[in-house]
Amino acid sequence: MSLILAIDQGTTSARALLYDAALNTIASAQEELPQIYPADGWVEHDADVIWQLVQSTIRAALEKAGKTASDIAAIGITNQRETVVVWDRSTGKPVGHAIVWQDRRTAETCRRLKAEGAEPMVQEKTGLLLDPYFSGSKLGWMLDQDRSLRTRAANGELAFGTIDSFLIYRLTGGQRHVTDATNACRTLLFDIGTQDWSEDLLKLFNIPPAMLPDVLDCADDFGITDPSVFGAEVPILGCAGDQHAATIGQACFTPGMVKATYGTGLFAVLNTGEKRVPSKNRLLTTLAYRLDGKPTYALEGSVFVAGAAVQWLRDGLKIIETAPQVNDLAQRGVRGAITLVPAFVGLGAPYWDPDARGAVYGITRDTGPEDFAHAVLESVAFQTRDLLDAMARDWHDGEQSVLRVDGGMTQSDLTLQLLADILDAPVERPDDLETTARGAAYLAGLKAGLFPDLQSFAATWKKDAEFTPKLDEDMRAFHLARWHDAVERTLSKS
Repeated sequence: MSLILAIDQGTTSARALLYDAALNTIASAQEELPQIYPADGWVEHDADVIWQLVQSTIRAALEKAGKTASDIAAIGITNQRETVVVWDRSTGKPVGHAIVWQDRRTAETCRRLKAEGAEPMVQEKTGLLLDPYFSGSKLGWMLDQDRSLRTRAANGELAFGTIDSFLIYRLTGGQRHVTDATNACRTLLFDIGTQDWSEDLLKLFNIPPAMLPDVLDCADDFGITDPSVFGAEVPILGCAGDQHAATIGQACFTPGMVKATYGTGLFAVLNTGEKRVPSKNRLLTTLAYRLDGKPTYALEGSVFVAGAAVQWLRDGLKIIETAPQVNDLAQRGVRGAITLVPAFVGLGAPYWDPDARGAVYGITRDTGPEDFAHAVLESVAFQTRDLLDAMARDWHDGEQSVLRVDGGMTQSDLTLQLLADILDAPVERPDDLETTARGAAYLAGLKAGLFPDLQSFAATWKKDAEFTPKLDEDMRAFHLARWHDAVERTLSKS
């Protein structure tokens, strides 16, 4: 049993990857996850479908590798973080659709709590802001829609969790209701100082404690799979939210190291070590990871739309048929012809405006599909610059290192060149872009005793390519001014 299985349950797809003892990928499988949009700004998933996709991708990966579940030494799980699931403890069945991290339906609740003066307490305990992005207000909303759910939750009949917790519950046949510290710290219910659920925060969002999971380290004993699932008992030994797993996969273990992941959204994480740095620039203070009971902290900037804008070109505007086609189309676009602010579900860091909506500026009769494609890729670079500028203002313990990037969008050389140009800094792409799954696999292998310590693992990180700035300073300043003018026009006035 020398294989590690990584389950990577993202926002738009389910993936299963098998790794050998040298952390080489030997097989993988992926299936797209349908998105549900019940109303403007609402985003949901069917958690039963997620469970089905996880099972089918694992079976497909094992079949490709010619292996069985008995060949797996351990399982690591990584997941979309703030998405909320509530399920019946006796059956494991969800009581409704999962509410996705992108969902904005609780914007009014968050505004009310801010007006009541709750945000300073929330920020001090959690490092987060009062925003619909996080789990707490979503969970409160679900319970408020049906009084019987709140009663059942208080009686211990219902369980709450993020996607990792739900999957572990189902994988273990309902034997373990647990999560890890990185997922817990994104709920608005977890105190990152005491490393435990907060009574004050549970009271604020009116959440019954009986429905909460136990919180474990990222490399820990999360339970053993029920033999009925895959035909064998396999220990689940690693778990981390996607951005935390990517931080580990990118080997960002030294304070000051930064990684940015470009998936559905864009997430930049700066390791601050043992030091918990309160942000004065509307970034999030969060956990990078927790090992052996010891938390490592981070600053994070979260942007809601990155790769999702490419999906918009494909599914909404229908100017491309597949995501990779955006690159060839964008190559023919004119830099600065139009400016896109992709606030499709509000703006995240450092603006935190849930009521902002997407806008395009500069359209003329000459504007074509190629300009939209270029503007989409350029918007990713601009949003990254905003995040890293805010991080630089918060972090004063030395210069930031070269930016390490990962995620599906980083396969695009054009995107990374635009990024280097706008950042005026080098950008490094690793030879293994599956850093999120790699991080989850490493955590499981670390606990299983198959993989080395953090620093030895860091020495295995390899660079695929480096992109350096080619834009002169005056032109960079011009394009940044164009972007900030567009953002200012897009922000809601409420």
